[in-house]
Amino acid sequence: MKSNSLNLFSLLSKKLYELKSWVESFAEKPYATAALFFFAFIESSFFPIPPDALLIVLALSKPSRSFVYAFYCTLGSVLGAYLGYLIGYVFYDTIGIGIIKFYGVQNEINYVLTKYQENGFLAIITAGFTPIPYKVFTILAGFNLTIDLWTLTFASIIGRAGRFLLVAGLFFWIGPKIKVYIEKYFDKLALVFVALLIFSFFVLKYLI
Repeated sequence: MKSNSLNLFSLLSKKLYELKSWVESFAEKPYATAALFFFAFIESSFFPIPPDALLIVLALSKPSRSFVYAFYCTLGSVLGAYLGYLIGYVFYDTIGIGIIKFYGVQNEINYVLTKYQENGFLAIITAGFTPIPYKVFTILAGFNLTIDLWTLTFASIIGRAGRFLLVAGLFFWIGPKIKVYIEKYFDKLALVFVALLIFSFFVLKYLI
């Protein structure tokens, strides 16, 4: 059993490294920033892969432009929240509920909506900053309408900008040193990344 788990983690690490290499290729393309904006946009409404992956690669490649990349990542993510809101408002019974079921949190819908009643602004900031799937919150905001567009906008800006600027700052001020560290310890960092994803689903389902 232990051997199977190690093999699974080894395979996963290899796949993540291959994905990392593929994503790195965008850093040298003229449309790299547009790709970052696009991935950030769709991640806020339905896409399962966080834009941090491309943001990190771009920041690693060009640390001096880290904050520029973080700006476009934030802009795409906040605008994408409107699409999530629209899905919840117009297409909840078809597309919206399908996305929520994909994450296996349909039984926690009422609990999340209760959090919106208590402090929707803080709930969105938390979802925007942490690894919790942000699109679940944007969709439910549109479905419930407890969250107006002003609240969605400002809470999204705070949560998303805080997250992406933090990443940008690390690479802007540390630069090449952190790239060497990531290359050296990528396998271990990949496992940490997977653990954070699992933890985020746990938080979404049982704690918030």
